[in-house]
Amino acid sequence: MKITLKDGSFKEYSQAMSVIDIARDLSEGLARVACAGEVDGEVVDLRTVIDKDCSLNILTANDKAGLKVLRHTASHVMAEAVLRLYPNAKVTIGPAIEDGFYYDFEADPFSREDLDAIEAEMKKIIKEGKEIKRFTLSREEAVKFMQEKNQPFKVELIEDLPEGAEISFYDQEGFVDLCAGPHLMSTKGIKAFKLTSSSMAYWRGDSNKAKLQRIYGSAFANKEDLAAYLEHLEDIKKRDHNKLGREMKLFLTADVIGQGLPLFTPKGTKMIMKLQRWIEDLEDNEWGYVRTRTPLMAKSDLYKISGHWDHYMDGMFILNKDNEDKELMALRPMTCPFQYYVYMNEQRSYRDLPYRMSETSTLFRNEDSGEMHGLTRVRQFTITEGHIVLRPDQAEEELTRCVELANYVMKTLGIDGDVTYRLSKWDPNNKEKYLGDDNYWNSTQQYLRDVMIKNGIKFTEADDEAAFYGPKIDIQAKNVYGKEDTMVTIQLDCASAEKFGMYYVDANGDKALPWIIHRTSMGCFERTLAWLIEHYAGKFPTWMCAEQVRVLPISEKYGDYADKVLAELKKNGIDATVDNRSEKIGYKIRETRNDRLPYMLVVGAQEEADGTVSVRSRFAGDEGVKPLSEFIAQITEEIRNKTIREEIPQEQQ
Repeated sequence: MKITLKDGSFKEYSQAMSVIDIARDLSEGLARVACAGEVDGEVVDLRTVIDKDCSLNILTANDKAGLKVLRHTASHVMAEAVLRLYPNAKVTIGPAIEDGFYYDFEADPFSREDLDAIEAEMKKIIKEGKEIKRFTLSREEAVKFMQEKNQPFKVELIEDLPEGAEISFYDQEGFVDLCAGPHLMSTKGIKAFKLTSSSMAYWRGDSNKAKLQRIYGSAFANKEDLAAYLEHLEDIKKRDHNKLGREMKLFLTADVIGQGLPLFTPKGTKMIMKLQRWIEDLEDNEWGYVRTRTPLMAKSDLYKISGHWDHYMDGMFILNKDNEDKELMALRPMTCPFQYYVYMNEQRSYRDLPYRMSETSTLFRNEDSGEMHGLTRVRQFTITEGHIVLRPDQAEEELTRCVELANYVMKTLGIDGDVTYRLSKWDPNNKEKYLGDDNYWNSTQQYLRDVMIKNGIKFTEADDEAAFYGPKIDIQAKNVYGKEDTMVTIQLDCASAEKFGMYYVDANGDKALPWIIHRTSMGCFERTLAWLIEHYAGKFPTWMCAEQVRVLPISEKYGDYADKVLAELKKNGIDATVDNRSEKIGYKIRETRNDRLPYMLVVGAQEEADGTVSVRSRFAGDEGVKPLSEFIAQITEEIRNKTIREEIPQEQQ
């Protein structure tokens, strides 16, 4: 057989060979660092036997796919270490993920001290150099095998595998795990690893099932890469909006109020107000929207017409459920059915379309407690929600406009480079979750696909991520920990108009059903603020800041002049304060810098005499003495244009 290698050369063998044996034939050094093989583009175990012509690439930890195998093996080593230290723990699943690995256990919560002990045990297992072997069992044998090991979660996984599936295990000289692989040949291949954190999780992501304890870790080809990753984690912790947003006094939570219900301080509120006013003016004045204001709740009748009652009830807060004397009501999880009635308030002609409605909507969703985090997943949130009622022939243009608006918003916020696009589709294997038939979904999904292709948008596709009434273009972004959230969504709905009896009069005078686009322009204010905190590490562009300028008098003698400067700043719409405390000016400057303000204006005798201010900024450090009018012209232009100025290192400020 002929084996074509990565560099285009080839080797010929007269008999079948395993991937690891071919690696040894090529180089003993290569075999020692090999993690897996890539045969005709498919990642395979080193133990895989090749018996026909193919292309072969030996993967090491320097390859993304090879590193994934190393991390997967590290998760098994971690599981063995946990069972050595906590014999009563039950193992569930332990995959490699983008930047490391995790394993879920049914066990008591793990402390940092526990993780350190598990790390030490892992080092022992690695030092033992345990050989890892693969074997398979029949379904009946596999179930019995895991029952004897008292691992019920593994039994459940085996029973859920399709009939005829190959059921493989990996034996780590005593520790055996159900796994499809691939894996390293030995535990010695793990050179550098660290357990980073632990958290609570649910079995199979279902809050109605067993609570589990998840341990996260990562592994790398060498200690240098691990050290760089750990340094990156420290930076992440500093940027984490849940920590930094509280330190900056932008928001808080209170147990007595409830999880997923953040409170915004005056600073956080000011930032959200600025974003809201900008978006509303942008949509109304430049993008052709009319603004609506609709109730926060409605009778169940409305949600039954829209389909939310049947398809989304678990995500809704239902009122008066157990009181037969009162109407059954629910807080709104979205605005669409309310805005439909605004549209239907008047008869609409084909000339009136598209009819673009937007609303700053407060919505309520009954999220599971395990899913909530900071501002990114909450139970009450406010969103820039809009619905466009249109003729089918207008859909391509309007969808393109929705994408253009979202892109403009993200570019203005300075975060357009951080996003990816996803076509969110239905799940044809779970049709009861969705309205419509195969033809409806195939045609609407293809419509969105064609729009993105025509606009040159690179995108991925995902099943079972659509709304129950139609597919979506989702604009995604990752938080500092790598978890992806939807920031902006654009949905195509060709089903709801008929349910509500919505129509327009076409050019022939006949009634015709419109299509509807559900869209956001910036998305949820809470999630956007979280994203901005992490992206800018709290050092926001000037126009977003709740406090844009702080005036610092050198001493109390210049307090009156500082107040005059403040009055002039405020008269020009600049958010400013004065620090009139009897502290030394050096202390005031350091504190202002630590508060991440864009500008500070130092004033003393000379500034008062000349009508000037001494300007310091995050962007240029000491900008020198300027007439107050010149500084005001500079900053107001920066705010008006929503300029994003480049930062200089803090030590130079």
